[in-house]
Amino acid sequence: MQNAFPNSHPATPGATPDAVQLLRRSLETFLAKDIAGWAALCDENVIVEFPFAPDEASRKIVGRAAIYEYLKDYPGVIDLKTTRTMSIHGTDDPRLAIAEWSVSGQVISNGNPYEMSYATFVTFDNGLIVNYREYWNPCAFSAAMDGAMF
Repeated sequence: MQNAFPNSHPATPGATPDAVQLLRRSLETFLAKDIAGWAALCDENVIVEFPFAPDEASRKIVGRAAIYEYLKDYPGVIDLKTTRTMSIHGTDDPRLAIAEWSVSGQVISNGNPYEMSYATFVTFDNGLIVNYREYWNPCAFSAAMDGAMF
């Protein structure tokens, strides 16, 4: 998959990763389809929120094991091929970073194109994700999935 990280800068050697670097690593791991690796970046009690998810049960997921179970089959459902945009921002809270990003891909079971933009807010503690909140368009998601199960 082609990744474009235009606002990324390499970490200073020996420096402790900040929230921007940690979020960049998190997204790179996810986009590489390494769901187990991504889950390992989460705190055991992580809270993951998808406020606009079509089904209520997917709007809040608690715990590393639960989010891994929820996402483990994602690479077999949606094939993300290209990262169209990626911009990661620090905030006044050194533990929080925000990513604006978009991807292109394909829903594997039906061949539909998958085009999605995301706004992702991630809080870290001791280098691990403790809160992950992501906003995306549920209408575009439902149209692309067109009955395919996630």
